[in-house]
This record gives sequence, structure tokens and C-alpha cells, in this order.
Amino acid sequence: MELTECRLCPRLVGWRERVAVEKRAAYRDQEYWGRPVPSLGDPEGPVLVVGLAPAAHGANRTGRLFTGDRSGDFLFASLHRTGFANQPTSTHVGDGLELRGLLITAIVRCAPPGNRPTPVEVANCARWLLPDLRRPGIRVIVALGGLAFEQVLRHGPSLGWEVPRPRPRFGHGVEEELGGGPILLGSYHPSQQNTFTGRLTPEMFDEVFLRARTLSGGTL
Repeated sequence: MELTECRLCPRLVGWRERVAVEKRAAYRDQEYWGRPVPSLGDPEGPVLVVGLAPAAHGANRTGRLFTGDRSGDFLFASLHRTGFANQPTSTHVGDGLELRGLLITAIVRCAPPGNRPTPVEVANCARWLLPDLRRPGIRVIVALGGLAFEQVLRHGPSLGWEVPRPRPRFGHGVEEELGGGPILLGSYHPSQQNTFTGRLTPEMFDEVFLRARTLSGGTL
């Protein structure tokens, strides 16, 4: 089964397709993607960014992760400042965006109602996350938010990575070496509830990606 044809989660299928038909007024003239969203970026890059899920009127509309919403605006601006992206914006497929040395994935590939996937939906979508975690050459994983951080730790043993004990707790700037695997960095998710309140600032976000670049052996 191909990712874009996946229909394993009835609730997510119903929601993503409903949103794609009803649309937001600002995008009523656009055709929504309305399907699971593939990974984005450099498949051979040493840095993997793990997000939560597509936004209903962002990636579910554009078909590209973190594209077309405020979270993506914040993310790609930082990736540009830290040398991973050739431009600071990501608005639609074909806008010229290129990512260097970095791949973006998500623990759930369909837009969930309220941005809250269920544990069953997260488990179902692991079949699409695990191939990205297994990619050869990954040296650093940046987990955006606590759920993404926890899922990386959860799958670590099955990938041959040694998870430290006691089990690491998520926090912004947390850095954990997974024995036999990559280094895991934690970052607050660039959601509006974090960026609009100042919980996550551009400087804080840049520090995480500059650290990821250093740990991966990359240079600006």
C-alpha cells in the first residue's frame, strides 16, 4: 500500500476529506490535497525533523508538510536562517523550496480533528514513520513536541537504539544520545500557542537547529 492511498484510520480519512470539500473561505478556489502527506526534504540528509501531523488547512491543503500555515512559516524561516533551506517560506508545491541535509517527517500523516491524533492512529501510522527513522546516515533527530519525542524513544529499541534509563523527559533543548543510534534533540512545536505567547522564540528555535547542524557535522 502506498502512503497516499492509506485509509487505515476511518476518523482521519473522514476528517481530511471533509475539510478538503468544505474548505476554508480564504482557500475556496483552491483544490485541497486531502490525502496522507509524504515526507519532505533531503532523504540522505543527516538531520531528521519529526513533527506531529498535517494541519487541516496547511499540509492537508497543499500536500506538503508544514506548508501553508503559521507553524510552517515559523519553521522554514528558522531552517533558512540556519542553512537548511534555500528560502524562508514554503507556500505551495513548486514554489522553489529546497531543503539541504534535512528531512521532515511526522508521526501522523493525515490531519487529525483538533490536531489531536488518538493512540490507535499514532500506532497505525508508525508504518510510515519507521522507514524514515531507519534511513541510513541519520545522525540527529529533532523532535517537535512531546508526543514526537516520546514516539522516537518508543521505537528506539526496535531500531537497535539504546534508550537511556531513566527514560528521558521531553523539554526544549533536551539532548539525548541514543546508544547505537542518533542524538535526539527536543524542541517546542512551532504551533501558534507556543510562538504567539513567546514560549518559543525565533532565537530558541534557531539554537536547536544550529545545534543539530553542529552534531551532524554540517557547516553553514
